[in-house]
Amino acid sequence: MAAKSWNVVDASSSSSVEESTIVSAKDIQGAPESMAVTKRVYSGGLSGGVEIIRVNNGRLVFDILVNRGLSLWNAWIGDFKYGWQSPVKGPVNPEHVHVGESSGLGWLDGFDELMVRCGLESNGAPEFDDDGRVLYPLHGRIANKPASKVDVSVDEDAGTITVSGEVLETRFHFAKLKLTASVTTSFGSNSLRIDDTVKNLSASASATQMLYHVNFGVPLLDAGSQVIAPCKTIVPRNDHAASGIDNWNSYGAPEAGFEEQVYFTDLHGDKDGETTVLLKNAHGTRGASLHYNVNQLPCFSMWKNTTAVEDGYVTGIEPGTNYPNPRTYEGEHGRETSLDPLASTTFSLGIGFLENEAEVTQQESAVAKLLEGKDTHVYRKPRKGWCAP
Repeated sequence: MAAKSWNVVDASSSSSVEESTIVSAKDIQGAPESMAVTKRVYSGGLSGGVEIIRVNNGRLVFDILVNRGLSLWNAWIGDFKYGWQSPVKGPVNPEHVHVGESSGLGWLDGFDELMVRCGLESNGAPEFDDDGRVLYPLHGRIANKPASKVDVSVDEDAGTITVSGEVLETRFHFAKLKLTASVTTSFGSNSLRIDDTVKNLSASASATQMLYHVNFGVPLLDAGSQVIAPCKTIVPRNDHAASGIDNWNSYGAPEAGFEEQVYFTDLHGDKDGETTVLLKNAHGTRGASLHYNVNQLPCFSMWKNTTAVEDGYVTGIEPGTNYPNPRTYEGEHGRETSLDPLASTTFSLGIGFLENEAEVTQQESAVAKLLEGKDTHVYRKPRKGWCAP
């Protein structure tokens, strides 16, 4: 039986489904009773006009932000929320986020997602020209671009739900890139999979950078939480991060005024390049896992921001095509994806939401298997070629 599909947004025809249930269990044979895909639109404040698609697969619930580059806002299993408590009370309509403002940091005005893509032209620290004007803003522009098309499909035979869409990042005389994104989950699953294609729409060659900024705070992140990853190399981004290198993968309790620390790594994969990263709480009873291919996303960054909860107690576990240095620096070191005219490249990322000790242990064993017989090289200072001056 063919999958059933519903169009939710189509800019070409100026159409959009307003607040409604798009599909529910009564429409799908074999679906869990609570399975549903719904859409709602915020009104008022910084969130006014933001469109959210909520997917409930019968176990896992998650929100996709139509206006914000199809980011994942939050996820839940039961009443346990996976995400973080940003001091930015979003979701923020991009019309209130001035990405190109003079500091280059305007992106932070809208940052509160569980998973936000950084890219497509650039994905790292802001970069300025000789006159101090912003060339490339912090983390790029795609997260603040609205989707021009969104569809929902349900495959009864496969037992899957997919939300897919298109987001354009184009500028006259500059890069012309299109993101085609899909998020797929199975009935009753505790995971989802992101499949993205970035296409160069130009008749000239271009390049793209992609980083998946996946963020967790309380209640998952707590004092004693750890990242378990099959690292080949670990490099502190700066001298401050170097001061914490002995505890690079563990987290302290919330500490007001804590200065963020970032570590750049590359990971071992299996014979096909597939790898796993685990974030677990202090007791190993909850966690989150990432699954991706190091041939697509060779660079892994870990961001520790264990400041006070009120100020954004959070960690980012971030696979990418490159490290989040300024774009020119990464390009000079060959860490970007070249695109011929009208060519495309693909990226995939799986995220698992672990709700018990057995699931956490299973993922920890998967990481241990990837490390069998392999070495990890830890640098105690920033490394030339990895860390921008």
